[in-house]
Amino acid sequence: MDDQVAARVADRRREATAREAKALGHPLRLRILRLCGERELTNKEIADRLGKDPGTVLYHVRQLAEAGLLEQAPVRTGTSGALEKPYRSVGKSWWLDGPLNGEDADTRFGPIEAFQDELREAGPGSVRVVERFALHLSPEEVTELDNRILDILDEYVATDQQRLDRPLLNGIFLLHRLAE
Repeated sequence: MDDQVAARVADRRREATAREAKALGHPLRLRILRLCGERELTNKEIADRLGKDPGTVLYHVRQLAEAGLLEQAPVRTGTSGALEKPYRSVGKSWWLDGPLNGEDADTRFGPIEAFQDELREAGPGSVRVVERFALHLSPEEVTELDNRILDILDEYVATDQQRLDRPLLNGIFLLHRLAE
């Protein structure tokens, strides 16, 4: 990682507030954030894309906006001439350090549910890379592995604006203890 990227990464990562953690603990909110990270979307567009009721989506959009993770973009004129209020991700959720670490088990499972939903929606042909492994690691080694992987991902996230002409890929890194 070059020095400029390293400095930007160090400045960005911080602990999540309680409101941010709560907002990030719901799978639907995570999907809304991802969609609004791709492009600005209205509440109706989000609801249509996710196959959800617009009222339900609006509730979750407001939760994300109140947490400072989503913002209203400039009002635009839609195809029918009506004024539309789109939303966009502010792009800071990645830079929160372990936002769900202190949450209950169901809340910590939210990102996994969101990822599973997106993967099912994209279909098996969308999978580009699968690395499955089992390792014996101490708590200190888990922390080291996580930090090393985050260093690499941070660099890619910090420079993603330079690759907007390329396909958008979704991923998840997850370690869990196997049932004995």
